[in-house]
Amino acid sequence: MPDTSAPRLLGPAEVREIAARLDLRPTKQRGQNFVIDANTVRRIVRESGVAAAEVVLEVGPGIGSLTLALLEVGAEVTAIEVDPLLAGELPATIRAFAPAQVDRLRVVLADAMTVSELPGPAPTALVANLPYNVSVPVLLHLMALLPSLEHGLVMVQSEVADRLAAPPGSKTYGIPSAKAAWFADVRRAGAIGRNVFWPAPNVDSGLVAWTRREPPTTAVTRQQVFAVIDAAFAQRRKALRGVLRGIAGSADAAEAALRTAGVDPLARGESLGIEEFVAVTVALSDSTGSDAEGEAHDV
Repeated sequence: MPDTSAPRLLGPAEVREIAARLDLRPTKQRGQNFVIDANTVRRIVRESGVAAAEVVLEVGPGIGSLTLALLEVGAEVTAIEVDPLLAGELPATIRAFAPAQVDRLRVVLADAMTVSELPGPAPTALVANLPYNVSVPVLLHLMALLPSLEHGLVMVQSEVADRLAAPPGSKTYGIPSAKAAWFADVRRAGAIGRNVFWPAPNVDSGLVAWTRREPPTTAVTRQQVFAVIDAAFAQRRKALRGVLRGIAGSADAAEAALRTAGVDPLARGESLGIEEFVAVTVALSDSTGSDAEGEAHDV
């Protein structure tokens, strides 16, 4: 006999039926493009390496396609949803399609950009189809907020996936790449076609996998380092000697700090890895006799 306790995953008909019942009109503002292909969500879960009984954080569960696939492998899921309608409906969907797993779901009605705490046990994995318009700041915020996160796999816009996983010196290396490297080793994990979504997005999608590593050991703070990264890429075609003068006080002071850090003053930010950004931040802090000040942004 078939196992009636196993979750049933959502297909195109189920997604559209739920949306029609809720009178749901997906909005671009919230990045609402729902996966309608069971093979795709199973692939995401498989690539994520999530294990049975692992506590997984999902951002933007929407109608529940990926949530069901996570429950299918035996994970516990804490789902953050900003849309009250979808947050309220998700438990009912799980009761209908995975009744034996409903107790392993926690739904948090919140904005993942600003959430400050989560109920239940600390998650060790982040698996999500992130809203594309805020994917990088959400990812960096959660990496900083939850040191319990050991690994993850997220679906983002293809170009963003390239930037997050880019190494120093490449054309796509920038602020997302450098800041993500503070927290983790990041890699590209594949591509996703447009036809697995409803409604179909106007952009291609990519998978990004990451494994947490210890942040650099340094006396300066992450915020200080991120402020230097922001400054270095504000005018990415200019030499660091010039773009860091606002932090150092002058171009000559910036050059001296860069030489102390072992970095060519005429180098550009795109050539520096996270350890070099840390060394530059330490040198700038020492040269000014105070913090290397600046306001760090998520992207």
